[in-house]
Amino acid sequence: MGILPFRKKKELFTEDEKARVVQAIRQAERLTSGEIRLFVESRCQYVDPMDRAREAFMALGMDKTKQRNGVLLYIALRDHQFAILGDQGIHEKVGPDFWHQEARVLKHHFSSHRIVEGIEICVKEIGESLCQYFPHEADDQNELPDDIVFGR
Repeated sequence: MGILPFRKKKELFTEDEKARVVQAIRQAERLTSGEIRLFVESRCQYVDPMDRAREAFMALGMDKTKQRNGVLLYIALRDHQFAILGDQGIHEKVGPDFWHQEARVLKHHFSSHRIVEGIEICVKEIGESLCQYFPHEADDQNELPDDIVFGR
């Protein structure tokens, strides 16, 4: 009876892809008080990925930003599911049509296997909307980390 060899779990993104996404988030947040986070995992345990996005949103404290202008991109790569969740402050400004448009952007890029490019474009467009409604002020602080959060 042998022992199965240890297999390293495949990373969801390469180091270069991680750096590109973090850079996109930092660039998008540069001109706004808004906060953008990316939560990535292999599989979504919920039927509706928006339920998992809400859970992650709360766990990450995204509901505690001063102006309620946090946005979470949730992606379950292997299940091919995603959700975009904006807090009350930004949602009241942009409305549901904006989120549907951003979902179409992600879906288009994901269906072409251009996941990182889709995330970069979506983050850029969200940042532009945040900038329009929540421009950067001199006393603004980065309330949440810009790194990618990896789930299960």
